Amino acid sequence: MAYTTGIILFALAILISVSLHEFGHMLTAKAFRMKVTRYFVGFGPTLWSFRRGETEYGLKGIPLGGFVKIVGMTPLEEEEEDLDQKDQKRVFWRKPLWQRTIVLAAGSVTHFILAFAVLWVLVSFVGVTNPAWADSYQHSQETATVDVAECIPPEDADADFTCSASDRPGPASEAGMQNGDEIVGVGGSAVTDWDSLVERVSDLTPGEPVEVAVERGERTHEFEIEPYSAEQELADGTTETVARIGVTPYLDPSIDPVMVSGPVQGVGDTLVYTGDMFRETFIALGKLPSKIPPLWDSIMGAERADDTPVSVVGASRLGGEMVQYDQWAMFFMLLVVLNYFIGVFNLLPLLPMDGGHLAIAWFERVRSWLAAKRGRPDPGRVDYLKLMPLTYAVIILLGGFMLLTITADIVNPITIFN
Repeated sequence: MAYTTGIILFALAILISVSLHEFGHMLTAKAFRMKVTRYFVGFGPTLWSFRRGETEYGLKGIPLGGFVKIVGMTPLEEEEEDLDQKDQKRVFWRKPLWQRTIVLAAGSVTHFILAFAVLWVLVSFVGVTNPAWADSYQHSQETATVDVAECIPPEDADADFTCSASDRPGPASEAGMQNGDEIVGVGGSAVTDWDSLVERVSDLTPGEPVEVAVERGERTHEFEIEPYSAEQELADGTTETVARIGVTPYLDPSIDPVMVSGPVQGVGDTLVYTGDMFRETFIALGKLPSKIPPLWDSIMGAERADDTPVSVVGASRLGGEMVQYDQWAMFFMLLVVLNYFIGVFNLLPLLPMDGGHLAIAWFERVRSWLAAKRGRPDPGRVDYLKLMPLTYAVIILLGGFMLLTITADIVNPITIFN
């Protein structure tokens, strides 16, 4: 029940975010006295609506977003409207460039404001992952720097398990390894990061000693370690027996993993977090094409990688898991990440997104300026009809990508706690 509730709540949060995106467009358009005729939440058949002034507000039957109708987003749209002389001055494309820029950017800015507000609450009062701790953990993943377990935990051990005198010492600890050691080789094979360490150790034979090379400071040490056997649960719910040597990724004990800043310092820390998220968003966008093959492979039965893209369906399922396990901070952090991503993605200079309209508006201005400098006539407006093939191509690509992620999220979803 909690899982289903979480899915519904996260889907509702996404719907609210998108509706606020369109509200941002409408609010700024009305502020500049542009003609706004419709504002609806959802698509499809109208369930309920009312008119206030010149604008119709309402709710449609398919809750997958929303839209606002600002007359004259292009000259073509103006021709479709029956406008009197007074309203012709209020169409979007006739307004000054700076006003159009604000209106077009307002949707993404709304996402950024919403994300910043939620993130500020988390940073100031709830607590978020300390960036210094995250950097330390990432370094341990990238270099196979380890913490050494004092003992071998029982199969049913939970996160609060502590070793006792009766427990068998961990193999790495018994051999003399220390916290902060960097493993660089196992059984003569090089180890470069945590994943390669796990892969190499999993292939070992429990009970059969193996040489482990470790860098400690400026020196390299060799340890003979006897792996023990452990049960590992697979994605399909079955288990297999694997070898373990009693190490985990290194966690710097001097760094608090959770940071609660307070309301004043939280503003600055939220700005830092926001900068990091923007950077990661642009990195993720750059890597997006390379994620399509593994996404397709996951549909065909391969293991789903945690860093593959997710759709609204996948994000909602993750939100459901977080509510199921009472991880509300993670729930809202996922909402923050999603809003920052949507805001940036929507500003890409491609039609039909807002960034495409922004790019055209500024292209027209630069082109007109260059023509005036050369003493040539103003080339006027961009012909949107000539851009329609490219627009349709973008829509088809985005639609195909959305279908691919939704399919993967249904047949092979990413899970956090299972």
